[in-house]
Amino acid sequence: MKQRQTDKPLQFLSPEEIEALFRVIASTRDKAIFRLMYHRGLRASEIGLMQLSDWSPETERLLVRRLKGSISAPFKLTSIEARVLRAWVRVRGTAAGPMFCSRKHSPVSRRQVYRLMSGYCRRANIPPERAHPHVLKHSCATHLLEKLGDITIVQDWLGHRDIKSTMQYAKVVNPSRERATEKMRDWQ
Repeated sequence: MKQRQTDKPLQFLSPEEIEALFRVIASTRDKAIFRLMYHRGLRASEIGLMQLSDWSPETERLLVRRLKGSISAPFKLTSIEARVLRAWVRVRGTAAGPMFCSRKHSPVSRRQVYRLMSGYCRRANIPPERAHPHVLKHSCATHLLEKLGDITIVQDWLGHRDIKSTMQYAKVVNPSRERATEKMRDWQ
């Protein structure tokens, strides 16, 4: 397994920056792309793997296909993910094929996702060093850990085979440490 560089701090967006990003996205397709990327912790190339057949509107489940040795699995979507995906499918139609297509009807490319993210971040006043799609994966993990406090849930959510891949987020956010510190505040 390739070792992650530890000299560079993780880049992620604050919840306020995430909301600013979504406020500037008007396109129904792009709202769905970036909501799924953020809420599912997807890589730019993974969004292009998604097929219409991966989505079950009845159960609101989506098969999340992962790359780089991560675990693919079906997930029940959050209400906002289900809402934007339904809106996109109404525009897209129900023909089989990629969930998110380019103008040439091929799956949206990683390069196009990068271009879109860069433009939306510029409009949302997000600094250029954090204006790349992978920051959404880091933001997802960081926000999940803050919200839930359980590293094993974050591991499953992101499809990490090895907990070591997930532990990088515990260095940034450690709710257990915060709770322990609060409990021990008056310790003498």
